[in-house]
Amino acid sequence: MYMKKRLLLPFVVTLSACQLTTPTISDNDTHTIDESLELVEIQQVEEDLLCDSEQEHNTEHCTASEGTIPVSHPVEQVDIPLETTDVVESHPAPIDDMWERIRVGLIFDVPENKRITAQRNWYLRHPAYMERVAKRAKPFLHYIVDTLEHENMPLDLTLLPIVESAFDPFAYSHGRAAGMWQFIPGTGKRFGMKQTWWYDGRRDVTDSTLGAVNYLNYLLDYFDGDWLHALAAYNSGEGRVKRAIRKNKKAGKPTDFWSLDLPRETRAYVPKLLALIDILRNSDKYAFNWPKIENKAVIKAVNIGSQIDLALAADMAGLSLKELHALNPGFNRWATDPHGPHRLLVPLEKAPMFEDALANIDKQERLNWVRHTVKSGDSLLKLAKKYHTTVDIIQQVNDMRGNMIRVGDHLLVPVALKSLDNYTLSAEQRLAQTQSKKRASHKLTHKVKSGDTMWDLSRKYNVNVRSLAKWNGMAPTDTLHPGKTLVIWVNSVSKNQRSDAVMRSLTYTVRRGDSLARIANKFNVTINDLKRWNQLNPKKYLQPGQRLKVFVDVTRT
Repeated sequence: MYMKKRLLLPFVVTLSACQLTTPTISDNDTHTIDESLELVEIQQVEEDLLCDSEQEHNTEHCTASEGTIPVSHPVEQVDIPLETTDVVESHPAPIDDMWERIRVGLIFDVPENKRITAQRNWYLRHPAYMERVAKRAKPFLHYIVDTLEHENMPLDLTLLPIVESAFDPFAYSHGRAAGMWQFIPGTGKRFGMKQTWWYDGRRDVTDSTLGAVNYLNYLLDYFDGDWLHALAAYNSGEGRVKRAIRKNKKAGKPTDFWSLDLPRETRAYVPKLLALIDILRNSDKYAFNWPKIENKAVIKAVNIGSQIDLALAADMAGLSLKELHALNPGFNRWATDPHGPHRLLVPLEKAPMFEDALANIDKQERLNWVRHTVKSGDSLLKLAKKYHTTVDIIQQVNDMRGNMIRVGDHLLVPVALKSLDNYTLSAEQRLAQTQSKKRASHKLTHKVKSGDTMWDLSRKYNVNVRSLAKWNGMAPTDTLHPGKTLVIWVNSVSKNQRSDAVMRSLTYTVRRGDSLARIANKFNVTINDLKRWNQLNPKKYLQPGQRLKVFVDVTRT
C-alpha cells in the first residue's frame, strides 16, 4: 500500500482550488447520470478541447486544461535562458529526463473507460500542445517533483498543472482561479497563499505548489484515502462531491467516482489527469514523445532580504525584466512586496552574480525615490495612485501615524525605476493587454458608477455577462467598484447602424450653446446613443469644454 505523509489542517474548506461559482446540488435533486448521453458528452468535450490547438498561439484562449471552463493566458510565453548545472541532486539515480523520473513514480491505476479514452485521444492528436506545455514547465518541473517526493506524494500529481493551467503561472479562469494550480482567492488564503496589492501567492510557484500539496493532503484525508474523490473535489469542492456520494448511498447506488452525479467539468477533469498518466506510462505503446527536460535543477531561490525594484533586480541578475518576472509571477507590481516574501527565483548559473550584487548594494538603493511637495487637493490615496504604491508604504517611509498631510509638506515616495510600460507582466499591464485584445469591431469604455452590476451592463450594451467579465479579467460574480473602467466590445455601436456601415470613433469638444439634440443631429446619431456612449446623466447640462465620444458612420456623415 502506498504510504504518505498526512498534513492535518484545523479547518474545513468548502471551496475547491479551481472552482468557480456554481449552483449547489441539493440532496433532493432527482437528476441522475444518463448514460445514453455519455457519447454526446465525450463529443462535446472534444469540441471544447479543440479550441486550445486553434488558439494557443494567441495571448488568451481556452485550453485543454479546462474543457467547459476556459482558462485564459494573458501573456505570451517567455523564453528564459536556463542552463543545467552539474550539482548534487536529491535523486542521483541515472535518470536524465524529468518525464522518465515522473514515470517511475506513477502509482494511479487507469481503467478502461470511454471518458478517459476521449481525453487520451485528444492529447495524442495534439503533440504540439505538449511541446508548449513542456516549455512552460521546464523552469519549475524539477522543483515540483522534488516537493512532491519530499512530502511523499504520488508523482502522478506532477501532471495536474497540465490539466489546470497548461503549466502557466499567469493563467486565470475568468479572474477567479489563478496560477499554475488554479486556486480561487478564498482557498488560496486558507492554504497559505498570501494575496496583497503587491503580491499574489496563487501565482507564485513555490507558495502555490506547497498550497496544492496541503490541499490535496486535506482532501485525501477528508475522503478516507480515495484519490479520485479527492481530485474531483479539488476541481469542484469537497461539499459538492460529498453530497453526490451521500445521494448515491441513499439511493443504493455505487459511490465510486465514475458513478457520481457531478458537474460536467468535473466529470471530464479526472479523466484528463488519468489520460495523461496513461500516455506517460505507455509512451512507447502510443508512440508519443514527451519533450525532454533534463533531470537537473535550473533555478534557485535567492534571499533578497527586503523590497526591491524588479527592474533593478533583473539588471543585477543579468536578466531582462520580463525574464525575471516570468520566473517570479507572484509579484503584481513594479517591486516585490515590502512585507515579503523576500526571495526571487533566478537561473541557477546566475544566482552567484545576483547574490554578490545584493551584498554590495545598500537597502535604500534598492528603490527609486521622489521628494513630493504636497499641493492643495493632495491626499495620501491620491499620491499612492499617482506613484503606483500604497498608502501604508508612504506612511511607513515618512514615519506617519495618520492620513493628515499639509500643503508644503515634503514626502518621500518610492517609485518605479523604469516606465511602467517596461513592467509588461505586472498586474496593470496584464489587464491592459487583456482589455486591449480585439474581440469585435468596436471597443467602448464604461466607467463604473455606484449600483452598476455585470448583469445590468450586459443588458445595457447587449453583450454576454461571461464575455464582459472575461474582457476585463474578472469573474461574472465579481463586485464592480465605482471608478473602475471596463471595456465592452461590440460589432454594432448603435441600434440604427446599417450592416454595411463603416464606423469610426471621434472625440467632440462641447461648445457654448451645444445641446445633445444639436450634437446628435450634427453627426446623424441619436440622443440615446450619445447618452450611452458617454454615460451621461440626463439631469445634468453639457458644459463647454466637455469631451464626448461619438461613433459615426463615415459613409453617411
